[in-house]
Amino acid sequence: MSRTVYVNGEYVPEAEAKVSVFDRAFLMADGVYEVTSVLGGRLIDFDGHAARLERSLGELGMGMPMSRDELLTIHRELVVRNDLTDGMIYLQVTRGAPGDRDFAFPPEGTPQTVVLFTQSKPGLADSPLAKQGIRVISIPDVRWGRRDIKTVQLLYPSMGKMMAKKAGADDAWMVEDGAVTEGTSNNAYIVKDGTIVTRNLGTEILHGITRAAVLRFAREAQMKVEERAFTIDEAKAADEAFITSASMFVMPVVEIDGDAVGSGAPGPVATRLREIYLEESRKVAV
Repeated sequence: MSRTVYVNGEYVPEAEAKVSVFDRAFLMADGVYEVTSVLGGRLIDFDGHAARLERSLGELGMGMPMSRDELLTIHRELVVRNDLTDGMIYLQVTRGAPGDRDFAFPPEGTPQTVVLFTQSKPGLADSPLAKQGIRVISIPDVRWGRRDIKTVQLLYPSMGKMMAKKAGADDAWMVEDGAVTEGTSNNAYIVKDGTIVTRNLGTEILHGITRAAVLRFAREAQMKVEERAFTIDEAKAADEAFITSASMFVMPVVEIDGDAVGSGAPGPVATRLREIYLEESRKVAV
């Protein structure tokens, strides 16, 4: 069945969804994106994703193309039109298509490009990987310095995932100045002696919406949280490791660079945090 896609104010069949070859995202990676998970036909953490979208746009000198309420209406309409039960909705906003290629920003008033599309993922919250855990490798982090902005320039993360695949792993953790920054599309954590450790916020990592929710739930559950950098060697010696993202929620990591983490199986902290996150997020889904 053909999906319905939102493009610049219109709902169109995916085969008819087109943007200009002069779009700034295509020519300059000049755009940002968000992805919101859908469980049971309802949006998870929508307000957080909308707030981060506004921040990312602002950091690039762009405004919101519409109000949050209008954005929510489009998300809900795509859920209905595509009969989406479990999956994701991707949103991309670019600086627009000025009509020719130029390094300079287009004239003020150039319409932004706004695209939203769905991906159906039946059983998204019941991934078998959550029961077995994933394996990661470490790679150098050579991305630009503003990883806190969720831009569409995803070439190196894509390359990182392919490096992991070639190595027989599931994902990669990026390392800069001896410390882990984050995964290719997720935030990274370790657990040692009951303490959850994850990189502190800054321009080095994406300010994950799932990260914020998981840390809040962890503290509410009286778990100890420490926000600081950690090394790959520290991660290998940890009792547990895990990642968080909008599409994988809380996912245990059981192997790093071929070395088992802890027992080599998902640990109790990651397992419990996944349960709490899914339970609490479903309660407030919109």
